[in-house]
Amino acid sequence: MPGTKQQSYNQGTPGRRFSLIFAGLLFILIVSFILDIFLGSVNIKISEIINTLLSGADGVTRQILFQFRLPKAITALMVGIALSTSGLQMQTLFRNPMAGPYVLGLSSGASLGVAFVIMGFSSNLSPDAIKGIGNWAIAVSSWIGAGLVMLLIMIISSKVKNIMTVLILGIMLSSGISAIVSIMQYFSNETMLKTYIVWTMGSLGNLTSSQLNVLVMSVMAGIFLCFLSVKMLNALIIGDEYSRSIGLNIRLSRIIIISGTSLLAGTVTAFCGPIGFIGVAVPHLARMIFKTSDHKILIPASILTGGIVMLISDIISQMPGSDNVLPVNSVTSLIGIPVVIWVLLRDQKRRDIF
Repeated sequence: MPGTKQQSYNQGTPGRRFSLIFAGLLFILIVSFILDIFLGSVNIKISEIINTLLSGADGVTRQILFQFRLPKAITALMVGIALSTSGLQMQTLFRNPMAGPYVLGLSSGASLGVAFVIMGFSSNLSPDAIKGIGNWAIAVSSWIGAGLVMLLIMIISSKVKNIMTVLILGIMLSSGISAIVSIMQYFSNETMLKTYIVWTMGSLGNLTSSQLNVLVMSVMAGIFLCFLSVKMLNALIIGDEYSRSIGLNIRLSRIIIISGTSLLAGTVTAFCGPIGFIGVAVPHLARMIFKTSDHKILIPASILTGGIVMLISDIISQMPGSDNVLPVNSVTSLIGIPVVIWVLLRDQKRRDIF
């Protein structure tokens, strides 16, 4: 009986530990979200912000909060969630620790889709004029571009087993796509070229209300597909033979995972431009924090961790108290690159040991 009691205690401990970690991450996420609203390049007293929120009075402070800071904080949250969960799915699907939307060219594919819409089909779209169907046209073209690149990388990875080779091919594919976009820029007229260049400079704070609505709806749909694929991901991480042995339809599973990943990564690229290293780094942070490979834990862990990292990156990029604003992509790179280097060194150390 004592042994049974001890065994029961040990089985219950991880659940309690996970609950405590999730509660801590949720608290940090809420605090980060509030700080992202309260802090910025324009100094506003906390008491003034609270009074504005409670009174509902119109003024400059309310305009800054509700027309800029709150939408930007929601965008940062959605971007962090989308990129981290898409990166997690890609790493599992390819069984590649360095897989991610930016590294394997999904962001480039999404950019190519947007380039076809802006420079290939319409000279009337502009960042301020894109409304209604224009938002969906950009989003859908971005999803298609990301999905096609994902399929191509999957075909390559099925033929080439070496991880570094797949990564190099992904980088080459991304360069090839960039070359196609450059050719389109060369032959496009001034209006379309200017519109596309403005889009490539997109950030978390440039979304209109209609674009933000499309972003939120698309990310929620992608997260739904992500949770739908939990059992598939847990089976695929072990291998295709095991997946077949338990009756998993591998082709259908890959279609669902590719659809969700393309939806998440494509939407972010469509409205915020390519944001690097979040999709690669955050899943590893989630694994390091929870010490598990169960996607039932890793997916919500990546959602919370990705949201926190992106909100903190946005706070840093604002340089509170300063008139200067850093590109958020630079901040995410500085956060993500050390994690990527750590993963590479850790894997090399394991290979040296075994």
